[in-house]
Amino acid sequence: MQLATHSHSEAELLEKARWISGFTLAELAESLHIPIPPDLKRDKGWVGMLIETALGAKAGSKAEQDFAHLGIELKTIPIGEKGQPLETTFVSLAPLTHNHGITWQSSHVRHKLQRVLWIPVQGSRGIPLSHRRIGQPILWSPSPREEKQLQQDWEELMELIVFGRLQAINATLGEVLQLRPKGRNSQARANAVNQHGEMIQSLPLGFYLRKSFTANILQNFLHSPL
Repeated sequence: MQLATHSHSEAELLEKARWISGFTLAELAESLHIPIPPDLKRDKGWVGMLIETALGAKAGSKAEQDFAHLGIELKTIPIGEKGQPLETTFVSLAPLTHNHGITWQSSHVRHKLQRVLWIPVQGSRGIPLSHRRIGQPILWSPSPREEKQLQQDWEELMELIVFGRLQAINATLGEVLQLRPKGRNSQARANAVNQHGEMIQSLPLGFYLRKSFTANILQNFLHSPL
């Protein structure tokens, strides 16, 4: 199996993802000549970068999907001992300006979540980073019910942004999707518009999938007939 190369089809990408499942992060990193950090304190995105490199993803932090030619987004998801997600999942930055006329259909969130390759990775702190194993991949698209939930949350949250009601936004809003500050640090700032239509500086905000939503995706995969 030749890793880190361009996949020409969904089936080929899924075959590669299945092939790396069962490997430890150290084994995969060694095969790709990538140094492994002692922990993730300073290298939070390292696991995602390792899996992206192994599977030949190209997008990086761009707005397009990781495998744009296949219309597939790659998401690594740290899981606990019982297979539950340990973190919320970042989807995309929220457009704080130039957002009039954006609809759910044309949104980055919908674009990114149309087809997702989930790669579960052991994330329990008791397991040293190098010993953590990669799980079975899940190729997922939202069901009509999931899409409806996502759309409803996105529309409600975007309405607050468009009307400049940023102070009303908090992480408790949204059933499956939440909006939270997303920046390298608390000093990060982005242009935004307040409720009077004036340009202001705000914390950058990102859309995140709640753990309950991704837990359902994992559970459905485990219980679905092969």
